[in-house]
Amino acid sequence: MPSWFTFKRLLAVLALALVMVLAGLAHEFRLFERAWFPIQEWRHAAQWRDKSLWLPDYRVVIDAQAIDGVKDLSALTYDPQRKSLFTVTNKNSQIIELSLDGRVLRRIPLQGFGDPEAIEYISPGVYVITDEREQRLIKVRLGEGEAPLSSEAAQQLSLGIGLNGNKGFEGLAYDAVGKRLFVAKERDPVRIYEVRGFPHTNPDLPFAVHVVDDPARDAGLFVRDLSSLDYDAHTGHLLALSDESRLVLELNADGRPISSLSLLRGQHGLKRSVPQAEGIASDDDGNLYLISEPNLFYVFRKQAD
Repeated sequence: MPSWFTFKRLLAVLALALVMVLAGLAHEFRLFERAWFPIQEWRHAAQWRDKSLWLPDYRVVIDAQAIDGVKDLSALTYDPQRKSLFTVTNKNSQIIELSLDGRVLRRIPLQGFGDPEAIEYISPGVYVITDEREQRLIKVRLGEGEAPLSSEAAQQLSLGIGLNGNKGFEGLAYDAVGKRLFVAKERDPVRIYEVRGFPHTNPDLPFAVHVVDDPARDAGLFVRDLSSLDYDAHTGHLLALSDESRLVLELNADGRPISSLSLLRGQHGLKRSVPQAEGIASDDDGNLYLISEPNLFYVFRKQAD
């Protein structure tokens, strides 16, 4: 029979192995950074509350409302001219226009888009759609009606950065003043690229594209993946949505997280955790719209002090 000393050594080895496994999981899920962030958020509230969206002040006003007749929704963008939202489905390849209360207004079939994963408003009638697997950015023009839209004659840009299957371009955001298109790579690793020169809007100038990334900055995003992006013109800040971390981060102009909105049950008035968050957008009044697979619609509104 093993001695008591041998048994204690075995327990110590097992305890050490358990600690190492838990530490590895904590690192993988960025639990240390996430646990520390609310303290930083609280400490810097006075500095940022009046010059940011300040996500802790938001509460859900439409909670997990089903969107009739659709599923497999991905991405979300707000059209300030039409006062409506646009999303895409990647299995049956459609653009879907939604009202601000989550009703389907029209459906536009997509042809030749492969794996459409995100859509972003650029200017009246002009949008960019991503093809996730091929890392294509495709400029399209939308008119009225529901006629099919083909990618064949559309302006396109293929980047091919760190190709790794179904972990490509997952989110888009556009800065209309700075003419910057932000492109989110889902994971392995998480990245936010800044693309200048696409879409090409001035035919009198040469077509020149410049892509910028900042791996050190992106390493500070304590999320496991990126599902969607949104750019707030009033503050110059980005919203970064993570499905796996069930979190929305507000990033300042330097890309540093300054506030957060948890998508877990009980947070911000949510009755249940958001199951699979895929798209986020904001309107001119600062209201936040969020969609989750398969067909759930949420609205968050900032509460008065």
